[in-house]
Amino acid sequence: MRNPLGVFAVGCSVLLAGCAGCATAAEPAPASQSAPVPLTAIAALGDFATLDYCSLLDPARLKNTTADTPDSSFTACQADFVQAGRPRTVTIGPLAADRDPNVRAYDYPGKVPDGVSVQQGGFVSDRACGRAITFADGVRLAVSITDGDDRGSADDRCTAADDVVGGVLAAVTGNRVRHPQLPDRSWGRVDSCAILSASGTPGGDATPGFAGHSCIQDKVSLEFAVVRQAPAGPSETLGNRTARVAADGAFCRVRTVQPSPATAGRAEQATVSVVDTSGAGGDAACPAARTAAATIFSKIP
Repeated sequence: MRNPLGVFAVGCSVLLAGCAGCATAAEPAPASQSAPVPLTAIAALGDFATLDYCSLLDPARLKNTTADTPDSSFTACQADFVQAGRPRTVTIGPLAADRDPNVRAYDYPGKVPDGVSVQQGGFVSDRACGRAITFADGVRLAVSITDGDDRGSADDRCTAADDVVGGVLAAVTGNRVRHPQLPDRSWGRVDSCAILSASGTPGGDATPGFAGHSCIQDKVSLEFAVVRQAPAGPSETLGNRTARVAADGAFCRVRTVQPSPATAGRAEQATVSVVDTSGAGGDAACPAARTAAATIFSKIP
C-alpha cells in the first residue's frame, strides 16, 4: 500500500518547483540603456523665428578680452571685442540648410553632442575664421571671428572661433537658449512672404528664408534685420517711408528703418532688393527696385 504522505510530499515538491519556475519567469528583464538621441537644430534651438542668437554667446570663452554689449538681430548675434590688444568681431548666425560644398571637415578639438559635427566654414575673408555647427538634421549654424586689422594670425583667429563654438554647444546642452517676446510693433513679427504676396510682386511662389525674416520672389526679395545705424546717403520717399537707394554689385537695394521697439539705440531695417540679370549691374535694377519698394513699404505695418 502506498504511503499517502509520500504522495502528498511529491505533489508539494512538484507544485513548489512549478511555482518557482513561474516566479523566475515573472522577473522583469533588466532595463537596457537607451541610445543617445542625435541632436537636431529644432530640438537644440527651438523656434528659429524668435531665437535670441546672443544667448548662444559666452563672452567668458573669449580669453583676455574686453567686449562690447552684443547686438542681437533677427538672424544673428554680433559683438565687437578687443583680444590681446587686437580689435575683433564675433558673429553667431545665420542658420542655413542648403548644401554648401565650401564647408570642409577638420579636427574640432572639443566635445560635441551626439549627431552634431563642426566644420570649417567657407566664403570668409582673409581676416576671418569661419566655423559651421551642423546638427543631426543637416541645419548649420555659422560662427566666425573677424580681425579688425592685419595683426592677427589665422591660427589665433581659429582658436578663438573654436572657443566660441564650445560656448554655443554649452548653451545648447545647458538649456540656456532664449526666445524673447518681440513687441507688437517689431518688424520681427512681420511675415515677409505675406508682404511680398500682398504687394503683387510678379513671378512664382514666394520662398521664405530659413528663419522667416526674409523672402524672395523671382527677382525681388524682402529682408528684415536689426542694425546699429541707419543707412547713409540721399533719401527719398517711397511707400510713405523715408528710403535710401543704393546699387550693390548686381543688386539694387532700397532700405527703410524704424527705431527698434525692443532695443534702445538700435533700428529695425527693411530691405527690398532687385537683381539685374542683364549684366548691366545694380544701377540698371534701381528703377524696378524703387517701384517694388514703394508698394512693399506701404504694406509693412
